[in-house]
Amino acid sequence: MSYSVGQVAAFAKVTVRTLHHYDEIGLLSPSGRSSAGHRRYDDADLDRLQRILFYRELGFPLEEVAVLLDDPDADPGEHLRRQHSLLSDRIARLQQMAKAVEQAMEANRMGINLTPEEKFEVFGSHDPDQYAEEAEQRWGGTEAYRESARRAASYTKDDWKRIMAEGEDLNRRLAALLDAGADPESEQAMDLAEEHRGWIERNHYSCPYEMHTCLGEMYVADERFTAFYDAVRPGLAVFLRDAINANAVRRI
Repeated sequence: MSYSVGQVAAFAKVTVRTLHHYDEIGLLSPSGRSSAGHRRYDDADLDRLQRILFYRELGFPLEEVAVLLDDPDADPGEHLRRQHSLLSDRIARLQQMAKAVEQAMEANRMGINLTPEEKFEVFGSHDPDQYAEEAEQRWGGTEAYRESARRAASYTKDDWKRIMAEGEDLNRRLAALLDAGADPESEQAMDLAEEHRGWIERNHYSCPYEMHTCLGEMYVADERFTAFYDAVRPGLAVFLRDAINANAVRRI
């Protein structure tokens, strides 16, 4: 079985131009050519491309990737073990960062009515007011912002614990659906997207479907939100965005 450059680009979610460049620099040269001279990639080529993309995702420059892959003493198992170790370290760091960002941007827009001691108890060592100024600049003129600020100012320590626990449970169930291979347009995924919208409405501000889809797009466009959801489960930000969009279409 062999594949065209267009097929491989679609599989790997890279551009044809990227594959041409990898060929030109000798990083990934296709194993065959068609009768018309077009590039044809086999399964071994796809395995090498996967390893390349793993290392690129980890921030390795192309020159270093080439050295690592062409090391005569390294086997595929060694590459996988090295990548697993690097990815595990990166995930651990992202989870710590994402938890702090989510606490600041989702659990508290403005005006959280807690003592310093209660803030540390609920939010840990992270300051939940870290992004308050940014939130005010971006959304301060909106009714949603004012409503969120009014609610936040009235919440107690136990209220915030409940809100955070509900959000974490919802994210776990979304991740479980993604792990099970569910389509974001499935009934189960759309139902959880609707539950996510209800969680926002109950705890923060009125969230009609148009606003909910905008939030879904922000979860993918803003790397801080993406980092939070993808730390729960890689790909969860996009999965949630797509489920939100599908649910809006179903409801509207």
